[in-house]
Amino acid sequence: MDKRWKQLGDLLVNYSTEVKPGEKVMIAMVEPETYPLALAVYEACIQAGASPQVQFLSEEFNRAVLKFGSPEQIDWVPQIEAYGMEWADVYLGLRGAHNLDVFWDIPANKLTALRRAMGRISTLRWEKTRWCLLRVPNAALAHQAGVDEQTVTEMFFNACLLDWPELSREWRRWADILGQGRRVRVLGRDTDLSFSVEGRTWTVADGKLNMPDGEILTSPVEATVDGHIYFEFPGVLGGRLVDDICLRWQTGRLVEAVSSTNQDFLQAVVRTDPGASLIGEFAFGTNAEIKHFCRDILLDEKIGGTVHIALGRAYPHTGGTNRSAIHWDIVKDLRQDGQVYLDGQLIFEKGRMLF
Repeated sequence: MDKRWKQLGDLLVNYSTEVKPGEKVMIAMVEPETYPLALAVYEACIQAGASPQVQFLSEEFNRAVLKFGSPEQIDWVPQIEAYGMEWADVYLGLRGAHNLDVFWDIPANKLTALRRAMGRISTLRWEKTRWCLLRVPNAALAHQAGVDEQTVTEMFFNACLLDWPELSREWRRWADILGQGRRVRVLGRDTDLSFSVEGRTWTVADGKLNMPDGEILTSPVEATVDGHIYFEFPGVLGGRLVDDICLRWQTGRLVEAVSSTNQDFLQAVVRTDPGASLIGEFAFGTNAEIKHFCRDILLDEKIGGTVHIALGRAYPHTGGTNRSAIHWDIVKDLRQDGQVYLDGQLIFEKGRMLF
């Protein structure tokens, strides 16, 4: 087995989640290819004196529910998964990539219903556990990224096995500067979006919640969001690719949401609940080792030189108050063309922070 799996297992247990003796750890192994990392994490938990449990999940199981299940079965919140969030002190989600077309023939309303149920599990995870999620590279991820499997695997390990304390210090310096501002404006291709961040906190994602990581994020003041934003990269949610998304708000209210593909799915998502059409998160991607867009948000939102918003649920630790079953991150590429202003001062241009 590649020795880097053991290095990563140690990193997840001893740095990301800081597992302590006697703690209970739920390891979610999603898709078969995650087994080498699941084993490495399990061993690291045992060595740390913890009590780990492993559960196996797959999008193929979700397809079976969506294809053959009744509305009641689709809406059902899995009880053992929910209990696992109550039981565990720590949750590690080892998510293998899957065929993005696995739900190709599933109606949009069924997909959004399932994501709503899964959103309840996510909320419990946030509320009840210390957690970390990652996407384990495999052939499906390489196919999504349009590269070979070795390239995406090397990128993954390079982006994970970093000097996280050193990077964290630099990114926290950036966050401190951002925290002194009150209004953000994003300009780029078909984009002019502004919002207040007054009273909100900028936080650093430095390998504690995701791996690989690399974000500086906050929650906009919901009622202050004005303007429009276009996304060069497709939005990906529930196995659906939504291309050429353009969203427009007026004083915090979403007044337009269009796309060139899966328009019915986009509309279903933003109507999931009252909070689904609001921006719960705005963030800069800061990991320079993630270079290829993989059509997978756990990697793509970290690409250095990009920004992203999340429709729906806000992170309370940033001061955000928006609640929703949805948290849909969509990435905008500013590496070639785009600027971000803070209180009228240029702070970010062509993928680079200017301080």
